[in-house]
Amino acid sequence: MKDLASRVLDTATQRGATYADVRVVDDRSRALATKNGKIGNASDSRSLGFSVRVLVNGAWGFAASADVGRSSVEATAARAVAIAKASAKVKQHDVKLVPEKPVTAEWTTPHKIDPFTISVEQNLALLEKIDAELRSVQGVTLAEANMNFRREEQWFFSSEGSNIHQTKYSTGAGYVAYAFAGSEIQKRSYPSSFGGQWQNKGYELIEELKLIENARRIGEEAVALHSADQCPAGVFDVILESSQLGLQIHESIGHPIELDRVLGMEANFAGTSFLTLDKLGSLKYGSDRVNVVADARQEHGPGLGTFGFDDEGVPAQCTPIITNGLFTGYLSSRETAPAIGLQRSGGTLRAASWNRLPIIRMTNISILPGEKPLTLEQLIASTDHAILLQTNRSWSIDDKRYNFQFGTEIGWEIKNGKRARMLKNPSYSGITTEFWNSMDAICSRDEWTLWGTPNCGKGQPQQVMGTGHGASPARFRKVKVGSAYKGT
Repeated sequence: MKDLASRVLDTATQRGATYADVRVVDDRSRALATKNGKIGNASDSRSLGFSVRVLVNGAWGFAASADVGRSSVEATAARAVAIAKASAKVKQHDVKLVPEKPVTAEWTTPHKIDPFTISVEQNLALLEKIDAELRSVQGVTLAEANMNFRREEQWFFSSEGSNIHQTKYSTGAGYVAYAFAGSEIQKRSYPSSFGGQWQNKGYELIEELKLIENARRIGEEAVALHSADQCPAGVFDVILESSQLGLQIHESIGHPIELDRVLGMEANFAGTSFLTLDKLGSLKYGSDRVNVVADARQEHGPGLGTFGFDDEGVPAQCTPIITNGLFTGYLSSRETAPAIGLQRSGGTLRAASWNRLPIIRMTNISILPGEKPLTLEQLIASTDHAILLQTNRSWSIDDKRYNFQFGTEIGWEIKNGKRARMLKNPSYSGITTEFWNSMDAICSRDEWTLWGTPNCGKGQPQQVMGTGHGASPARFRKVKVGSAYKGT
């Protein structure tokens, strides 16, 4: 790898690059799924390649190849330089990078069991047991279960002297039970929707999730939703359980704080941002109880946004995003940091693969738990009348991340501090800053979970990556509820 990097960096600098870096990525992934007792899909793939990023005449050039032979390596570096020279002819200003001290380092995701030491047959056997348990519930008409593993080994070298070797492991699993009756479909997912729970761990996560133990309950809830009352429409207090709050963070905090969106450098998929630069340090984003960080450090937890170094060699950091309700930080890179007066990147530049240009991505965007002990049941007990919303079903937000609407799979009416009736087709909507300013309570550390979102799309060509979102259940006052779905 050092020889490959030396040829890339030598070629790039000899042709005029003032900065160059190379990433070599060996990526292995396994994706398995079952559907109503049969194998839905099964794949085990591997991808190896490298990319070159250069600065020439104040402009970027980028090229990548799956051929790691000598002639290809040199040609790819030369192509990146040629692209940069062409880009420089139409640049609006010179790209300038804030300094970053070069490092030589090794980093690996802490894990107990390498997931690829567990056979595909064992994986499928577990999925089939889950599937059978779901379908044993009368009224469940479709059961789906999935399991996913990834090992991404990466070498990063720069013309500034960095030499970083990282190996990242991630594991994900989940399932969903559908119940079709009349003209209506109801569903329940576990541990969360859209793929379940994903973390930077080994196979031990599968054992921690208690997948089989919860399957029957999930199937029963999917069926019970058909006889549940329609969620009422109106203005109510709401309690969001932690996985739904995690998605709320992703859409209404995570995307708008991406500095490339704010600066107009990126608008694909998730649009731009209402968080213009004048709002930094002055916008009351939420109530005093809202404290949000962007934290890629291992001590934050095994999130999909956890790493040792980002893809331009910047160490993992913790950036305060919202501090006691005040907007205090963006996600930045070496190129964008000067726009907000920073002398150092926030370390958030990442790429989905060896053949993609690194762009600003969410790390672990998490709301900090309450300092005083408070469980979900205690929060419910302190609430006179509210709607408890669990497990995301749908989401919609405008292209500035300001007006939103979310639907969840299930709701519960809270009356006089107790769970009362189950509610189907619940939804809620609001305006980002009004919503976060209405938060008046959040549960403590014991209720906090670092959820994984494996399918965050951004960029063109599209890059799908994982992010993390830590959250405890929280209460919000006077929220518009029940506007998305009509009763049947």
